Formats: sequence, structure tokens, C-alpha cells
Amino acid sequence: MLSRFANPARFVRVSAALLPWCAGVSIALILLGLYLALIASPPDYQQGEAVRIMYVHVPSAWMALNVYLFVAAASAVALVWRHPLAEVAARAAAPIGACFTFVCLTTGSLWGRPMWGTWWVWDARLTSVLVLFFLYLGYIALVNGFDDPARGSRAGSLLAVVGVVNLPIIKFSVDWWNTLHQPASVLRLGKPTIALSMLAPLLVMASGFTVLFVTLLLIRMRTDLKQRRIRALQLDRLTPAPAPPHTESGLPARPVAAREGI
Repeated sequence: MLSRFANPARFVRVSAALLPWCAGVSIALILLGLYLALIASPPDYQQGEAVRIMYVHVPSAWMALNVYLFVAAASAVALVWRHPLAEVAARAAAPIGACFTFVCLTTGSLWGRPMWGTWWVWDARLTSVLVLFFLYLGYIALVNGFDDPARGSRAGSLLAVVGVVNLPIIKFSVDWWNTLHQPASVLRLGKPTIALSMLAPLLVMASGFTVLFVTLLLIRMRTDLKQRRIRALQLDRLTPAPAPPHTESGLPARPVAAREGI
């Protein structure tokens, strides 16, 4: 089953058809989400207009975790089954996940300033997300830091798989420790505790960010495959041609056409 999707040429064809649709859907969802978040949704009765940061912060946090899980799963597939596209997918997804994590940390600081009176606290949730950001950076550094790309890919894949242990810490840190960060209000047992007028734009923005990730992933994977193809062609050109066979006299043999006077 996996071998069916392991052909880079097939992936390039399929992704070329999907890419315009993914880009259009992501733009439409994000624009709709921004309208609902900034205009249609009401301010919070306690936080006021500052609550609108939530519509970027929370989806970014979800994507930071989900993209890392994707990177770890693709890395595991690359390690175990040597899937040719799994390594490409993991390398392409990691910088996108790092950007989502950076947006999550930045918007969290902007939101925390009026709520907590400080830009940063060494809270369990904040600290574990910062560790996630460093895991992304570590993976990117490893896969690009070796002269042998295969060694770098293996080292990065191992780090990505081991780093999965940080994901449940991020998710349940607000339940395991007494932290300033509020507990989950959407992804929780039972129904969400957030009002529908705020939940709707939050889910629309999360959907838009998800499709945006797919769009950027397809673009980066296609670019990576094209760069690998260019490098392969360049290596073929640099490889010296085999020497012509020699006759018993030690002179190079003439082509058959030349010997026959053609």
C-alpha cells in the first residue's frame, strides 16, 4: 500500500492538481475566520478586545503540536520502511511547524501581558511549548548539519521520534500542575465550555491553518524533489564517460561505422 504512494513522479502529478484547490480553500477559510474573529464575534466580558488574540494563538498552538506529530510519524516511517517520500515530508514540514510554534509563543506573550501583567512566566505549558520550539530547531539543524545527508536524516528522525514524549506534557500540563495557563476549553472531555459565537471563528481559523499547512507542505515537498532532481542531473554531467575499448595494438577502437566506411 505504501509503495503505491512512494513514487515521487506520481506525487508531483497529484500535488500539482491539489495545490491550487488547497491554496484557494486556505485563503477563503482564513479570510472568513478573520472576519468572524475580528468583526462578528463579541468581546469577552472579562478580557475585552484582547480575547481576539485567541483566534490566532489557539489554532497556532494546535498546529504546532499536530505538525510535530506529523514530523515524528513521517520520521518513523522513513526509519522503519525507508519510504522515499516520508523523509521529504518530514524535512518539509518541520520549518512550517516551527513557524506555527513561534506564532503561538509570540501571540501568547502578547495575550499574557494584559492578562498576567508580564510577557513571560516559566509556566509548565509555556515552558513545554518552548521546548517544542527547540525540538523543531534541533531537528532542522541535524538534517542540515551533516555532510552525509543520510546520516543527518537518521539523526533528525531519531530526535523527532524521541521528542514525541513532550506532546502529552504540553497537552496535560495544565491538569498535572498548578499553572497560570487556563485549562482546555475546546479539546476536552465533555462539551466545550466556550460560547458558540467564539467557538465558530476559532474552528474556522483552525481549519484554515490546517489547509494552509497542507498547501505549504505540498509546495516545499515539490521544491525539494525538484532540487534533488537537479542535483542528480548535475552529478550525471560531472561523472566522466567510460573510456572506449582498446584493440590489441593498444589504440582506441574505431566505431563500427567508421571501420566500414559509412
